[in-house]
Amino acid sequence: MPLFTSRQAQTFLLHALIWVLLGVLLVLQPSNRLPQTHFYLLQAVLFVVSLGVFYVNAYWAVPHLLYGRRLLRYMLFLVVAVLGVTVPYRQVQSYIETTYGPQRRFFGPPPSEMQANQQTRPSAKPGRSFRRPQPWSRRQEWVNPAVMLSTLLVLGLSTSVAAVQRGQREARIRQALEQEKLSTELAWLKAQINPHFFFNTLNNIYALTLLDGDQAREAIHRLSRMMRYVLYDTQSGTAPLSQELLFIRDYIDLMQLRLPENVEVRYQTPDVVQEAPIAPMLLLTFVENAFKHGVSALAPSYIHIVVQQPTTSTLEVEVRNSIFPDRPVALDENHGIGLTNTRRRLALLYPDRHTLTVTERMPGREYYVRLTLTLQP
Repeated sequence: MPLFTSRQAQTFLLHALIWVLLGVLLVLQPSNRLPQTHFYLLQAVLFVVSLGVFYVNAYWAVPHLLYGRRLLRYMLFLVVAVLGVTVPYRQVQSYIETTYGPQRRFFGPPPSEMQANQQTRPSAKPGRSFRRPQPWSRRQEWVNPAVMLSTLLVLGLSTSVAAVQRGQREARIRQALEQEKLSTELAWLKAQINPHFFFNTLNNIYALTLLDGDQAREAIHRLSRMMRYVLYDTQSGTAPLSQELLFIRDYIDLMQLRLPENVEVRYQTPDVVQEAPIAPMLLLTFVENAFKHGVSALAPSYIHIVVQQPTTSTLEVEVRNSIFPDRPVALDENHGIGLTNTRRRLALLYPDRHTLTVTERMPGREYYVRLTLTLQP
């Protein structure tokens, strides 16, 4: 069992990258004439505090306040977080400067130059005291601007990471729900494929028993093999490609038992099928619709199905059938799982790994379906 899943590894690497960048940023901040040992110790404490601010914001403030629609409380949290980091940092920094830093605490001329200026400066008049204005001192600052910017950066990064992770979780939940819905639809398909097709096939087989016993036994064998595939071989979510193509072959052969002689049916598959997993009963919709809309009891009609496998992981399927003005041509009716549900299955099970084209060619009065599928990523 792997120590980290792919998703966990990506999250860990993202957090590690963020903290490496933040550590470099804190080290590169100006030392403000602090002793080197005290400066790095202060920055290490700031790093740990920033770590706490990052995760408190990402895992508590953003989920409970920002996404809980408590915007004012979240803004107050941000202000408290920034001041709670920057003000204590500046106070500690001032204490270290006063205790361990150099004696000169303000910008001005060096002491020797100040003594010379005092000797050349005219003395004050009797009765008036001369007081030199105090220069500006860094100890008057309440916050360190560089620390404030780094704290705001930490809060911004943590909010972004929390938002991205929330979006990923919601996407996974939606995908899981869609997968569950597809499983329900597949179970429904297993039930819906049976009634009309099953009973019509039984009636045809019954008629065959009176005319051709051998052909009737072969039809019973095909029907039994189809039912076994539907009920048992599709439980794992995928099926071998050869079994899927054999299922289509059995379906076509049983459908031909009740077709008139003016219907031409062709089913072409590779001579040697290279095994690869495929979603079960994925091709049935196109074949089922071809028989539904491409057959006429009076006019000549045809159904041509060609399956090719250029590589082990590539499958190409073409379905052509004639159409007639007196027959409905909409492929997406409330029979079978329909084209809409098949598109959704393809989008979820083979994202960015399939191409589906469905067109109606009016000059030749033909429906054309082409599916290109990458079976393995």
